[in-house]
Amino acid sequence: MANIKSKEKNMKRIEKRTTKNRMVKSKVRTAIRAAKEAVVAKNENAKLLISKAHKEIDKAVSKGVLHKKTGARKASRLDSYVKANSITA
Repeated sequence: MANIKSKEKNMKRIEKRTTKNRMVKSKVRTAIRAAKEAVVAKNENAKLLISKAHKEIDKAVSKGVLHKKTGARKASRLDSYVKANSITA
């Protein structure tokens, strides 16, 4: 543990940022998982869940939680999964 006051404050700041980043990454993973499950189950709202997953990925990229290329890769893999597992979605 740090002994200097500014470093203690910095540790708190880092902890807050880490918590927020984890929440955003979790939202991204949850949205992708929900979209994939909807595609496999041939759910009627699969298109909506796919667009929601893309939106969450884009939000994470714009907030700086995910790198631009990481977001592009996740979106691309989701799209290829959808294409491979369904005709209509």
